[in-house]
Amino acid sequence: MAEIGDRPAGEGIPDGERWANGMRVRREVLSDEHVDRSIANTNDLTADFQDFITRVAWGDVWQRPGIDRRMRSVAVISSLIAHGHHEELAMHLRAALRNGLTVDEVKEVILQSAIYSGVPAANTAYRIATEVYGPF
Repeated sequence: MAEIGDRPAGEGIPDGERWANGMRVRREVLSDEHVDRSIANTNDLTADFQDFITRVAWGDVWQRPGIDRRMRSVAVISSLIAHGHHEELAMHLRAALRNGLTVDEVKEVILQSAIYSGVPAANTAYRIATEVYGPF
């Protein structure tokens, strides 16, 4: 049985505090510019989703103690490559640098993904990385 200190991030924390913590981490990882643009584009259709990702993804999962932000970036980049989420991939390639990865490390993550996600997926990821970082 888990001890109170071992609770997952966000458990027992009021939603308003989870949202504030999530917004702080979201801004640190994705940049103020990106988050401000997302918030400015929020409408009646997307408001609940914006609240959800801020509280749950950024307020809970991204703050769990098990792995650091560098490792989370590797996991996210790998998953986005595997699933072909190209717009999100570009955003998280930029975030990876803020989380302490180097361009050379990202290059290796993409190469590793070629084995498990396929050469076409890695090829597309290299194209997107080149658009984000410029030529390697």
